[in-house]
Amino acid sequence: MGTGTRSGAGKQAGRSRLDLEPDTVERDLIKLVLTVVELLRQLMERQAVRRFDTGDLSEDQEERIGLTLMLLDDRMAELRDRYGLRPEDLNLDLGPLGPLLPRD
Repeated sequence: MGTGTRSGAGKQAGRSRLDLEPDTVERDLIKLVLTVVELLRQLMERQAVRRFDTGDLSEDQEERIGLTLMLLDDRMAELRDRYGLRPEDLNLDLGPLGPLLPRD
């Protein structure tokens, strides 16, 4: 029994030594959120281009979609700058599947 207690205490001590900096946690969370938003932005942009090409949209709709995508891109750039992230920082490596986001 004594060995189990020491082992458990060792594990607890190891956990308490984990040093999580609030700034790092916040930056990593922002990085994850921005990665998901960037993926969705790229998907929306591709869909909009397809709809532009097929003529499914009115001129007004094309203008609104284009403006919305530009504003989203600008806001993403502002948030990346605020947290010291580069566009390539948002591209997760999925191992054998390759990167999450297509490389331009």
